[in-house]
Amino acid sequence: MNTKSLPFPVTSDQSFYEALGDWIGDVFYDILPEKGLELRDEQIFMAFQLEQAYKNKSVIFAEAGVGTGKTIAYLLYAVAYARYTGRPAIIACADETLIEQLVKPTGDIKKIEQMLDMEIDVRLAKSREQYLCLKKLDEADKRTEDEAIEDVYLQLPEFVYGAGSMSSFYPYGDRKEYPYLDDEQWQAVNYDSLQDCLSCDVRHRCGQTLHREYYRQAGDLIVCSHDFYMEHIWTKDARVREGQLPLLPEASSVIFDEGHLLEYAAQKALTYKTSLQSMEKVLSKLSGNDVREKTLLLIDSILEMHDDWFALISKSADRSSERMKIKKTDQLIQATSKLKKSIDDLLEELVFESEMYVIDEYDLKISEEYLETVLFSLKLLVEDDNAIIWLEENFDDERLVIMPRMVEEILREEVFSKKLPFIFSSATLSVDEDFTYLAASLGIDDYSSFTVESPYEYEEVMKIQIRVLDQAERANAISEIVNENEGGSLILFNNHEDQNLFRFTNMIEEKQCLYEGDEEISTLVEKFQEDTSSVLASINLWEGLDVPGLSLNQVMIESLPFPPDDPVFEAKRNHAEDPMKEVDLPYMLLRLQQGAGRLIRSSSDKGNITIFLSPEEEKWIPEIKKILPVEPEVVK
Repeated sequence: MNTKSLPFPVTSDQSFYEALGDWIGDVFYDILPEKGLELRDEQIFMAFQLEQAYKNKSVIFAEAGVGTGKTIAYLLYAVAYARYTGRPAIIACADETLIEQLVKPTGDIKKIEQMLDMEIDVRLAKSREQYLCLKKLDEADKRTEDEAIEDVYLQLPEFVYGAGSMSSFYPYGDRKEYPYLDDEQWQAVNYDSLQDCLSCDVRHRCGQTLHREYYRQAGDLIVCSHDFYMEHIWTKDARVREGQLPLLPEASSVIFDEGHLLEYAAQKALTYKTSLQSMEKVLSKLSGNDVREKTLLLIDSILEMHDDWFALISKSADRSSERMKIKKTDQLIQATSKLKKSIDDLLEELVFESEMYVIDEYDLKISEEYLETVLFSLKLLVEDDNAIIWLEENFDDERLVIMPRMVEEILREEVFSKKLPFIFSSATLSVDEDFTYLAASLGIDDYSSFTVESPYEYEEVMKIQIRVLDQAERANAISEIVNENEGGSLILFNNHEDQNLFRFTNMIEEKQCLYEGDEEISTLVEKFQEDTSSVLASINLWEGLDVPGLSLNQVMIESLPFPPDDPVFEAKRNHAEDPMKEVDLPYMLLRLQQGAGRLIRSSSDKGNITIFLSPEEEKWIPEIKKILPVEPEVVK
């Protein structure tokens, strides 16, 4: 054990955990108060609960209200334990925005460094889609005259073009470096699953590769998103088989900040996808090689068959949610089986083509990997009655998504069976201090838990109003509230459709309106924080958004955040005795608590929350009142 790197001494008659406990006590009772931080009983209680989770290497649900200082508490343990074990702790945040907030100059990591006079080695590990792809950038530049794409080219480091030695290489290509690109423009140049990084000829100059090499050397903390952590879990065995390193190194402990959202990241990662445009892109590139006529005819046949297959799927899709249900009709099963056989035949032909060395090796590898993934998806669709299947629309493309199993089964086996400290931290992990819903959703059988309330006096600083209105009347009502407000307003929506409807029907006057998706998200948040009278409309910032002061003194929840009527939640409901009580209501109440929690972020904050209900949803007002920090006024 290298005690020199520990932030405290360990004497010969002490265990590490005894010395850790003494140090934690000194920090909270002496050091932090001397630096001007208030002594909080809630924070100290949480800290000593965490000690047991680290000592026992177990799962703990740490539910602590806003203002408790929960981040500082878990960071102290994570850093100390990382140095004790010689492996970094992984902190998985709900999304990329929260990653940036954790490491910003005014964030809790910097505070600890300054107050304890210690240097913390923290590095960011973002999802692969958050990095620029040089191959796609080249292709996009050939297809479009978009000046924004040209600006990306101008920002590339000189070594990308072959100038300079490898000693001059440094990480670049993070989504945050190109805030002027909207989501659609970014998707034209970022990494996607069709890129074969292992055989890419510019891999050693790729920003993503350089970032990976950098964060793997972290001594204390690696901060990533839930999505990226779950992608690491699902891909690590396959990557090792292929001679690659896993996306993340072995961790000393794992902290899930906003841990109630981990299930959705797991759902997103544990899927197989095939899209209308991807097949055309892959096979068209393949046919550009000097292949035999038989192979070309088979490619043309598959492309036509694939288009017809997608048209059949799209025709039968239920478009009531963003994850559109698919009916597995006899016609669809037959068309799927036919397409599956043709792809099998093409893979056999590619074996012959590869032996003739007429296909570019990079194109061949991408084609084979993609076709094998599609083949497995088709097999699941035809043969697995328990597979969860849906259709998504993504800009001008359609994508079929297949989830082979409920994620809790995989999480139980691949994650929470490990003897490791797993810390779930959030202001809302339970419904009325009952953690059953979250634990069952994640496949966690054994855990400890605690709840500590926020130290803030909400009755003095917060007013909540519940307004019962038809949706058609809400845009005008929200506009009136925003126009009268002297500070910043956050409007939370449940889906893109509702946000877009509001965008084109609102009557907001003389205020900057920012919409999620128009720019890189952390850039939007910075603009919102700087302009204290602006409006931020969002779908995903129900949790983790930390904007104190006048910049956010009004939160409006456009509709109750019940889960969508999509195939994933339908499967969860099918496994429940009482779907509303076990699935829909707990989900809605947890998310509603998170949305309301965006308002009061510091002891000097104050403001208003407005929650909109339809007349049919009035029956849920008693349940809603139970989870709100103050008694709401109900307006009908």
